[in-house]
Amino acid sequence: MAAHSEHHIVPKRIYFAVFFALIVMTWVTTFVSEVDLGKWNIFVALAIAIFKASLVVLFFMHVYYSTRLTKMIVLSGLFWLILLLFITMADLWTRGWMEIPEGGKRGVGLALLGEGGFFHFGETLRW
Repeated sequence: MAAHSEHHIVPKRIYFAVFFALIVMTWVTTFVSEVDLGKWNIFVALAIAIFKASLVVLFFMHVYYSTRLTKMIVLSGLFWLILLLFITMADLWTRGWMEIPEGGKRGVGLALLGEGGFFHFGETLRW
């Protein structure tokens, strides 16, 4: 197996352009944080953050010029991050689905959620 000794040399203008884009997007983030967009504030802020993170990963970490294997590894890491975030959000979205039976006490080990979504161990349920 022959060693691959060629490396892509990135021109300085690319680094400066990416740095300038990151500075501008930081300014845009600050500006947008002052504007009341209602429920869209979080989505705009996350979109800007994702764009800035992708610039850093693609150019400063040289993924843009890397092999397909490196790109696949980065994408698989991103896939696992999204999967774990989705599983966490699914848990949070479904916490209100369990009801407490009439006359029962809150918190039966892991069966029921107590106040504030915390588990209370050691209590018994009276049916």
